Amino acid sequence: MKFFTTPYHFNLLKDNERLTAFNEAINDYYKRHINYSNCDKGTEKLEKTAFDIGCGTGVLSFFASKYFRNIIAIDIDYKIIDCARKSFENIENSDNINFHFSNVLDSNFQEKADLIICEMLDTGLVDEEEVPVLNYLQKYLKKNGEIIPKGIINIAEPIFMERNNIHYDDDFNNQNYEILGNYVKYSEFDFSNLIDIKFNTMIEFEISVDSKVNGIKITTFTKLNQDIICGPTSMMNPPLLIPVEEKNVKKGEKIKIFLEYIMGGGLKTIKTSIID
Repeated sequence: MKFFTTPYHFNLLKDNERLTAFNEAINDYYKRHINYSNCDKGTEKLEKTAFDIGCGTGVLSFFASKYFRNIIAIDIDYKIIDCARKSFENIENSDNINFHFSNVLDSNFQEKADLIICEMLDTGLVDEEEVPVLNYLQKYLKKNGEIIPKGIINIAEPIFMERNNIHYDDDFNNQNYEILGNYVKYSEFDFSNLIDIKFNTMIEFEISVDSKVNGIKITTFTKLNQDIICGPTSMMNPPLLIPVEEKNVKKGEKIKIFLEYIMGGGLKTIKTSIID
């Protein structure tokens, strides 16, 4: 299928690892809910409704369209919604997808979803509105409804980095920092639960080399479902490097770093401090 798109969304479409993970999760949902005794495998659609929130080009709606009778696809970017509508104009059997230009937080849905697909993801859930949006949509998810992705896992590592500002490590082949200790899992979230957007934690690291610490590296793993976990990709959750006050450290030493931010509030909400 040919997708009309913007330059940013074109890069999203090129991220095969990301698309494959979501496609597998959608396929898995179908396999778990279809009654194969009453239909030919892969040909019968579920009498269910799916929401695709932050739908972009509509590629995830396209994956789901062969499985659901009704798909409601929403994006706040009117340019990409126009692209999505144009992409699907001449596609057979795509009349079950309804594209809407809207801010989901201002939307009142007339029906509830069996499945919510929401790929408004960002490292640590800091800079995208995945959490506020899914918190809002809880009232529009059926009792036994599901969400793709199911949740995320966050880990952190102590580092010494060359730059002294918050930035993404989106060049996996040009690492400009040194990892100083083993990773620590500092949080895990299940999107089926309401989540407090105000996050804070204290992370204790054990240093493995004599050096200076001046930052932490956050890496987010996405749980598409119970069995599929996707690590950072070129366009989904690249590791985030966050500066802290510089401190000399010794091998075997333990240091504590306080981390806080607002999920969906943006990088400007991140605060760190070393706890003596």
